[in-house]
Amino acid sequence: MRPELLLLGSGWVPEVDQLLEERFICHRLAPVAAADRSAFVERVGAGVRGVFTTGMAGIDAALAARLPRLEIVAVHGVGVDAVDFDALTPRGIHVTNTPDVLTDDVADLAVALLLAASRRLPQLDRHVRSGAWEAKTPLAPGRSLRGKVAGIVGLGRIGRAVATRLESFGMTIRYFQRSTADRPYARSESLLALAAESDYLVVCAPGGAATRSMIDRPVLDALGPEGTLVNIARGSLVDETALVLALEEGRLGAAALDVFADEPRVPASLRERDNVVLTPHVGSFTVETRTAMGRLAVSNLVAHFDRQPLPTAVSAAAPG
Repeated sequence: MRPELLLLGSGWVPEVDQLLEERFICHRLAPVAAADRSAFVERVGAGVRGVFTTGMAGIDAALAARLPRLEIVAVHGVGVDAVDFDALTPRGIHVTNTPDVLTDDVADLAVALLLAASRRLPQLDRHVRSGAWEAKTPLAPGRSLRGKVAGIVGLGRIGRAVATRLESFGMTIRYFQRSTADRPYARSESLLALAAESDYLVVCAPGGAATRSMIDRPVLDALGPEGTLVNIARGSLVDETALVLALEEGRLGAAALDVFADEPRVPASLRERDNVVLTPHVGSFTVETRTAMGRLAVSNLVAHFDRQPLPTAVSAAAPG
C-alpha cells in the first residue's frame, strides 16, 4: 500500500507531480475551496503519513494535530520558518527541505534586482515603450556599481553566492550576522553599522521570529537617501510600513523586492513608486531549479518510507 500524503501549496513542475503520484496516494489541498478544506482534512487526515509542502505554506500546529499518523514533512524550498517545530518535534516528526539546489538561481535574481534598481531598467523599458525616447523626454541616469559597497545580511549559502557575484562587478563586500563567517569579507559590528557602511543592503537571512522586522526604520535611515534595499529572503524580515515611509519621505533611495509581508498582496504604495523594482517571489522559479527542488523533496519522502537516511533533514535546533 502506497503511503498517503497531504499536499499543501503549489509551484512544483509536472515531473514532480508524476513522481509523487507514482510513489504515493496524494491528497491535494490547493484545489479544494477554502470553505471545504476543513471537511477535506477531516476526511483524509487519519490516513496521512507525510506532508509535501512549500516554504511559504509550511504546516502549523492546528493542521498537524489533525494528522495523527504524520511521520514526515517535506518542504519544497529552503525556508522552514512556516513549519511549527514546537508542534512536530515532540511527536518525532521529521522535517526536510531542499537547500543548495536553489542557491545559484536565487543569487542570480538578487543580482538582477540590484542591477535593475541601480541602472533603472524598468524605467528605461517604459521610456522606450511609451515613445518617450523618440520624443526626446529627459531621462535620469542610473548608478554604477564599481567601487560601491554591498552589505550582505546573512552570509549563508545564498549570501555567499550573492557576494561572489557582486565582487565581479568591482563592489566591496561587507556582511553582518551573529556569527563570524569563514570568508575574507569585513564583518560589521552590527546590522545598523552594516547599513551605514553600505550603498546596497542585500537581505539573505532566514525568516522566523529571531529576524522579524530586523530591517526597521533605524536600519533604513542608516542606509540613507542614496541607498538601495534588496530583499530576496522573506518579507517578514522588513518592517514594510517603515520601508514605505522611508521611500515616500526620501529617506531611502530605492528598493528591489522579491518577497513581501503579506504575499501575494503588495501595498499600492510600493506598486506605484518609480524607485521600486518588484518581482513575485520567483527567486527559485526556473525550470531547472524547481525540478531539482522537487526531486530532492520527493527523495526525502522516499528515503523515509524506505527506512533510509534522509538526504536533507532539518533539525529543530537550527531550522533553515
